[in-house]
Amino acid sequence: MNPVKVEKIHALTGHRDCVYTLESSGNDDHFFSAGGDGMVVDWDLNKPEEGDLIAKLPNSIYALHTIPNSNLLIAGHNYEGIHVLDWKSRKEVASLKLSSAAIFDINSFESDLLIASGEGMLTIVDFENLVIKKKLLISEKSARVLAINSLTGEVAVGFSDHFIRIFSLGDYQLKHEFKAHQNSVFALSYTSDYRFLISGSRDARLKAWDVTAGYKQTGEVAAHLFAINHISFSPSGEHFATGSMDKSIKVWKTDELKLLKVIDKARHAGHGTSVNKLLWTSFKNQLVSASDDRTVSVWDIQLHDTLQGG
Repeated sequence: MNPVKVEKIHALTGHRDCVYTLESSGNDDHFFSAGGDGMVVDWDLNKPEEGDLIAKLPNSIYALHTIPNSNLLIAGHNYEGIHVLDWKSRKEVASLKLSSAAIFDINSFESDLLIASGEGMLTIVDFENLVIKKKLLISEKSARVLAINSLTGEVAVGFSDHFIRIFSLGDYQLKHEFKAHQNSVFALSYTSDYRFLISGSRDARLKAWDVTAGYKQTGEVAAHLFAINHISFSPSGEHFATGSMDKSIKVWKTDELKLLKVIDKARHAGHGTSVNKLLWTSFKNQLVSASDDRTVSVWDIQLHDTLQGG
């Protein structure tokens, strides 16, 4: 039996440029998208054909972040800073000028917003007062991706200088740094038990790092033909999906880094260009993907217990 069955159930259109990012609303059935057209769109998986425009910004948006337990959505507005949007009232409630560089990722821990940007900077913003607390100029190359480990109180940052650097949350002191890949680190995510960090790179390889052993490498696989842009875990954490510049989505077994399914244009009416972002939702286990082809696709993923390859 094939361990994974995939069906494309929706192709969402309306963006006028590449779709770069997706973000959960915190509700199972709602998510947001944004991209090169500066539009931030709210989608309801119960009626996905009816996207609602939340905001239209002048420049590209690479990063969105939902503030937990609120109606607030942070948009990283390239070459400007961050915009705080109330997605339910569809109003901008605040903004903060940060940088003239691209904003590649945004995350949060307690009252701190963490922002990774193109000048190699990690910026910490006190979200309650919307003031900059700290700017860490770490590399001459871009800071591309953030992953929070709430169990160990750490943030992992992937850089275009091929390094991953681990900082302690709170004082933001550097705890570990290591050359992780042969090219830019575009994708990072901790496993659901926070014991391992999974990284993906422009070198098209996936690697696993053991948090409890000081981030010792424990696995590696040649995963795609071109850059791995994003990693998204299933709600159970037992599987994850990768999206790549090679236009494909791949589904993996987490504990083995084992490939189970390839989703592409030829076999599944997949994307025609780079897959930039993924969001594996807890709404009927549906997986959402965003692409340079200006569309957002929704996939029905059926996983079987008898995982025998794929």
